Amino acid sequence: MTPVPAVADADADDLLTLTASLVAVPSPSHREEALAGAIEERLRARAPGLSIERVGENVVARTDLGRERRVVLGGHLDTVPANGNETPRLDGEVLHGLGSADMKGGLAVLLRLAEQLTDAGSATRHDVTLAFYECEEVAEEHNGLRRLFDERANLLAGDFAVLLEPTDGRVEAGCQGTLHVRASFDGLRAHSARPWIGCNAIHEAAPVLARVAAHETDIVEVDGLPYRESLEVVWIEAGVANNVVPDACSFIVNRRFAPAYSIEQATAQVGALLEDADRVEVLNASPAAPPNLGHPLVAEFVDTLGVEVRPKLGWTDVARFAARGVPAVNFGPGDPELAHTAGELVTRQSIEGCYLALAGFLGVR
Repeated sequence: MTPVPAVADADADDLLTLTASLVAVPSPSHREEALAGAIEERLRARAPGLSIERVGENVVARTDLGRERRVVLGGHLDTVPANGNETPRLDGEVLHGLGSADMKGGLAVLLRLAEQLTDAGSATRHDVTLAFYECEEVAEEHNGLRRLFDERANLLAGDFAVLLEPTDGRVEAGCQGTLHVRASFDGLRAHSARPWIGCNAIHEAAPVLARVAAHETDIVEVDGLPYRESLEVVWIEAGVANNVVPDACSFIVNRRFAPAYSIEQATAQVGALLEDADRVEVLNASPAAPPNLGHPLVAEFVDTLGVEVRPKLGWTDVARFAARGVPAVNFGPGDPELAHTAGELVTRQSIEGCYLALAGFLGVR
């Protein structure tokens, strides 16, 4: 097996090996301290021209060149739990391992850019903020960007943001909103030998479940991009014993909605499907982010890269920036379909291509 150097020692010009060094530092959600420390140490040693701050397990590095506009580049430190793939394995031009695509390849690009920003100095077209943050893969209340916006919003101030989520070298504009709604149904408990005495809550829920299952979701066009929506039952709970008619049943629906809709509109649409439930409760909701393809910096980014633009099917942290009036896109190395899988991998070509595209946009080459 090819030996993997420590994060502090990896050569930034070899982005695949630098990514392997990041994969070698375990960082499942809520346990990012070691990786945050390694990244902070490397930035302080190799990017002395940047202002560097640590807030919890979040590390933010910024240039201060007095440019007219500031671009924020963000990447999350955490991974999902390991699935027998925690050890990085280099196989020629391919790196296998947990987080290689989602998104330690993106973190390697950010580290190399940090060093290039220091070297490029006055040649850079925009001021740049690099945000390395914790807990993207878990519940929203733990998200590092949320903490930074709540406690130190000035560190994330900017005119345009790029999240280095894996997009396979394409620009994924905006993102879908997401909504979880619980529908609850009441019955009356009875012995299953005498069900006519009671009322089966599962049976009460069945027509609504059938309605949800039969619902055909839309493809909604925004800025010329087709956002394919989804509506799925993702959890169901009922029953107390095999000989008891259940007196309660509930299920949770997850709606992914296009940026044409607000949270309120999406909630009302789901509510119409669930109108026969005894109770409907919104568990959580996150807004969609518009693609903003007409914004000057988004248009400049897309034109500079010259790559395919497609809608982001799913929710990402671009929505946090969009909610504050900052247009944002997803663009990073790695195939998103391999994220969270046991066979996760990233290629040298993908990481190098992402770096060259961002370096060209920023003017650091």
